[in-house]
Amino acid sequence: MSTQSHLQAVREQLPPSMRRVADAILEDPHRILQGTITDLATACATSEPTVVRLCQRLGLAGYADLRLTLAGELASEQVRRLHLGSTHGADLPADSTLSQIVADIALTEALGIEETAATLDITELHRAVEALADASMVLLHGISASASAAGDLERKLQRIGRNARCLRDTHDALAAAALMGPGQVALGFSHSGSTREVAAVLSQARTAGARTIALTNSVEGPVVAQADIVLRTSVRESTYRSGAMASRSAQLLVVDCLFVAIAQRSRDDTVDALRTTYDALADYRRA
Repeated sequence: MSTQSHLQAVREQLPPSMRRVADAILEDPHRILQGTITDLATACATSEPTVVRLCQRLGLAGYADLRLTLAGELASEQVRRLHLGSTHGADLPADSTLSQIVADIALTEALGIEETAATLDITELHRAVEALADASMVLLHGISASASAAGDLERKLQRIGRNARCLRDTHDALAAAALMGPGQVALGFSHSGSTREVAAVLSQARTAGARTIALTNSVEGPVVAQADIVLRTSVRESTYRSGAMASRSAQLLVVDCLFVAIAQRSRDDTVDALRTTYDALADYRRA
């Protein structure tokens, strides 16, 4: 995970003084290359030890390590966006052409997918596949854009004969979660990791005896706290590209990984189910 993506993932859990430093870095990472730790601390109305603690929170030795890491990240990204500005996540200029917009969005989507694939915990992914493959019922819940990814996994699982339900209304999801039990799985989608409704559904399912899985971009928060298994994406937001946009492609990457791995466990049954459901729609494809 890049330092900038890591900052966004932990931002909500940081104390106010550290969050100001994180926001300053995310807003203009080049300031780290051009200024001192004193400059950054002063600009964020905090102390140098606070900046160092933030660096350590990111797994870095200190400010010098932060500068070195960011220099490498920014140089790599600049090579890939020569005509679009120097900062990943920077706002598009007002006079951007349509081709520039396409190129910028494509690069941002690709970076999110690449970082998620590179940092996805394979051990946790394996645990999630095992749980979902063996589950007698899977309850899926997400709010807003995350509901779309949840719905995508629901359709995929249903096409191969799995009992999966995506309930977008939180009250319906809470009621369903309360009736769950051992051998069943609740999977919550939350880019921020702080969606109260998703955390409540996972908590209810866990209390009822079901296993819980979270798909999130956050390393902490109420959704993570209620999950037995955590699958993390790694994407960055920008002013024009909010979490609703940033999360989508990365979440769908993980959804596809889950689906293919589950399907692989019972390949013959999966192929038969896909063929059966494909044939059921044959007349409508010819219309």
